[in-house]
Amino acid sequence: MAANGIVSGKSLIVSFGEMLIDFVPTVSGVSLAEAPGFLKAPGGAPANVAIAVARLGGKASFVGKLGDDEFGRMLADILKQNGVSDDGILFDQGARTALAFVTLRADGEREFMFYRNPSADMLLKPEELNLDLIRSAKVFHYGSISLIVEPCRSAHLKAMEVAKEAGALLSYDPNLRLPLWPSADEARKQILSIWDKADIVKVSDVELEFLTGSDKVDDETAMKLWRPNFTLLLVTLGEKGSLYYTKNFHGAVDAFHVNTVDTTGAGDSFVGALLCKIVHDPSILEDESKLREVLRFANACGAITTTKKGAIPALPTEAEALALINGA
Repeated sequence: MAANGIVSGKSLIVSFGEMLIDFVPTVSGVSLAEAPGFLKAPGGAPANVAIAVARLGGKASFVGKLGDDEFGRMLADILKQNGVSDDGILFDQGARTALAFVTLRADGEREFMFYRNPSADMLLKPEELNLDLIRSAKVFHYGSISLIVEPCRSAHLKAMEVAKEAGALLSYDPNLRLPLWPSADEARKQILSIWDKADIVKVSDVELEFLTGSDKVDDETAMKLWRPNFTLLLVTLGEKGSLYYTKNFHGAVDAFHVNTVDTTGAGDSFVGALLCKIVHDPSILEDESKLREVLRFANACGAITTTKKGAIPALPTEAEALALINGA
């Protein structure tokens, strides 16, 4: 697909932030030190969302900075191979592409060790942004890792402002990675510093507890994160499904039970599926029965993503998600 072809039209979903390489142990359930070897897996939540969208047949573009190195070029190629427009990608001559070593514990949950000091994604400057691309987004999606340091933080704030002024829906998945922040307090403060700007926010149950300081995952706790300008607040509960809150209704949608191998990318797959549907039919946000159907689809996409190692190889097509929903 020609890059220009992808970014035309008003169904474009632009993802902003980091793309990196996860090094995943060849053996599950061991510590990083005990791992006999590692497989390289492309990752970074905003990039995963872009590829999730493209794999489901949507129009996606990624905005971020990679190192001008073999890993950075490899990641840019992976985006292109997956049908994601590369009009927003920059390469930094002086910094490396970020790396993360990720241990899969025996329960499929993850531990992280990051190499970024600084990595290229942290060095994106406001004046380097492709503002025309950002203005053409119908949905602008981002996380919180790009808020940790300057100049990327200023680039993030500028991109959000430009997208909002151009009429985009702002979608926020904080994607908490505590080891990257100077402290837990700083993480909470910065994640919430842009909270009021979003239209759609998705948090995991762990992030809900972290941001509210509560050990309960219930409606009352979730509503502490609600803001009057939100259109939709989502709480994902892993194998327990997801909760949804809008101005007029709220509820829960069950998960699909699958054989979980690796939870990496499940939340990104869920978000990509949701945004893909909303971009084509914004009335989903006003209609509870439509929203429930879309969240079932998003839950199915998330579930499928946990059945293989690595995020991107596991992101499903629409046909795979429908097969799970229909019990095939």
